[in-house]
Amino acid sequence: MGIARIGKHLLHHRWWQRRYFPPAVLAAIEAAIKAGETTHSGQVRFVVEGALDGAPLFRDQSAHDRALDIFGQLRIWDTAHNNGVLIYLLLADRNVEIVADRGIDAKVGTAGWEKICTAMEADFRARNFEAGAIKGIEAVSRELAAHFPKQGPGPNELPDAPVVI
Repeated sequence: MGIARIGKHLLHHRWWQRRYFPPAVLAAIEAAIKAGETTHSGQVRFVVEGALDGAPLFRDQSAHDRALDIFGQLRIWDTAHNNGVLIYLLLADRNVEIVADRGIDAKVGTAGWEKICTAMEADFRARNFEAGAIKGIEAVSRELAAHFPKQGPGPNELPDAPVVI
């Protein structure tokens, strides 16, 4: 556990998260998810967490492990075609993780998801949070549309609104 990481997370106040992801940006993210889901049968969730606190922080939980926890907590794995995708941003670390259910993950693979994460992280480093999030959602939606195209009206299995922790 690095003292620098602990300090960064303890000092990274929630107002940073509200500054970079105000209601208008969250609404744009939700609209991008809704638009993407008109082209595929997958389910996309976007989660932004300002900083780790409590047990996750003092266990030195990685952004990837935290994303796996949230993937399970939000039941993203529980979709009809095993094609749920979580885009997780740990703002204090400026780290993006994509966790995908086995149906879509087998088709895209780690390298495909990592390419999307890297592009999003570059936008976030440049403080283009809205553009980075929307580009990432669009890239995930393209992958889902290629492998799970929309076939008639289907249920929206998971909420489209982004989650702010």
